[in-house]
Amino acid sequence: MADTDAILQGGPRDGTEFEAEDAGLVELEIDGMVHRYIPTTQQAAGRTVYTYDGMVDPRGAQDGVESATDRQASPLADEG
Repeated sequence: MADTDAILQGGPRDGTEFEAEDAGLVELEIDGMVHRYIPTTQQAAGRTVYTYDGMVDPRGAQDGVESATDRQASPLADEG
């Protein structure tokens, strides 16, 4: 691959070489989710290593299975 100066480590694009141009953060949208990679001080074959920092929903926080207003203490909390 010509003109690459960085490589991704971990996550869904592990091992991908690319032209980073000293980016402080790389975000890739894959299957509707945003995957983040951050630069490290490590080098691999003369390329800056960007390590996987996780996945986020681009829509932000969403209501999940549990609601904070409906949450109850665990029945195990009283044991002890």
